[in-house]
Amino acid sequence: MTDRKDHFVAGSCLCRDCLGESRTDAGRCPNCGSPRLLAHPELADLAIAHIDCDAFYAAIEKRDDPGLAEKPVIIGGGRRGVVSTACYIARTFGVHSAMPMFKALKACPGAVVVRPNMEKYATVGRQIRTMMRDLTPAVEPLSIDEAFLDLSGTDRLHHAPPARVLAGFAQTVERDVGISISIGLSHNKFLAKIASDLDKPRGFSVIGRAETRSFLAEQPVGLIWGVGKAMRARLARDGITRIGQLQTMAEKTLATRYGSIGLRLSRLSRGEDVRAVIAGQGAKSISSETTFFEDLSAAADLLPILRKLSEKVAARLKDKDLAGNTIVLKLKTASFQTRTRNLKLADPTHLADRIFRTGRDLLEREIDGTRFRLIGIGVTGLTEGWRADPDDLLDPEATKRARAEAAMDAIRARFGRDGVGVGLTFAPGKDDKR
Repeated sequence: MTDRKDHFVAGSCLCRDCLGESRTDAGRCPNCGSPRLLAHPELADLAIAHIDCDAFYAAIEKRDDPGLAEKPVIIGGGRRGVVSTACYIARTFGVHSAMPMFKALKACPGAVVVRPNMEKYATVGRQIRTMMRDLTPAVEPLSIDEAFLDLSGTDRLHHAPPARVLAGFAQTVERDVGISISIGLSHNKFLAKIASDLDKPRGFSVIGRAETRSFLAEQPVGLIWGVGKAMRARLARDGITRIGQLQTMAEKTLATRYGSIGLRLSRLSRGEDVRAVIAGQGAKSISSETTFFEDLSAAADLLPILRKLSEKVAARLKDKDLAGNTIVLKLKTASFQTRTRNLKLADPTHLADRIFRTGRDLLEREIDGTRFRLIGIGVTGLTEGWRADPDDLLDPEATKRARAEAAMDAIRARFGRDGVGVGLTFAPGKDDKR
């Protein structure tokens, strides 16, 4: 196998525009004049990458409508919705994902709001995923717009080290897809993902083995996966705010104090991550949610909406030949408090009937007069579609409903989603009020 070091001379750096080499003290590439030079002493030795599309939804909308290029763009629902993503211009005003739309528009009143087109975004995501697999078979998707790649051993295929291959890939995406990506390159997944966020947009950052501990030492503890708001507060109460403080503590001490997450804190604080890039892993869940025009509290209003969302989730599962064994109900109150309830099934499902019935049972326990502004339903624990919904000997009616749903799917496949309509199918005797 070709030695990656044959491609990079010590003290040289890679031009991200012409892909040529130059000396690190050149300032600009002597071949093309670009200042986008990538220099790192371990550049020839790193092969784990995290690729993240920059402001993905907004970038696609700007690509498709050049008139939006210099404008702040927010992707999301109406005034009662939330921000799905915001372009980098909008972010300079303080707009960020998951921000309530009314706050986003208050911060950036001149923003152009575009409702999300998930079908279009998914198409572009699949296009980029296919392009990634041309680089290496070891592609592990994290979401529609990001993935880990392991380019170990691909030198013979590409006749170039991973860093150069990735820089060329960024150019190809910009040319052929019309959006930009940011790349993180390191020796494990944890650090590669951190690196991809260091220089957005159009970034390419490297974290090597030699600097791992010193780099992490200065970072806030929230940079570690799984350390959310509650855990940050708990650590802060113990006087721990920086990763470097965790590095000085014994693993046993952290495990005793914080349980299983203490072990993870110990290892990740030192940059230790032995997880492999697992090819073929896709979305970990499939869900659908909606924000109401006005707050709702009655089951009669919420159940028809839940049914329609269940149908959407079921359609996506069937389209991807997937099933899931856990149903997740999501509710957001009028005061923006999120409630998440879930139930694990005996067998995986991709049936709208079963998704809805389980979601309905979870929802009915939450109907207590609380007013809700959002409802969502999802399925996790995904597996192959052939495992879904074996005949239920204890509930023969469930098998009949499954067959009826299959018949409706066939009609819809031929005539479209409106080819057949149902009432509140899954709760006989109740009318669909929506």
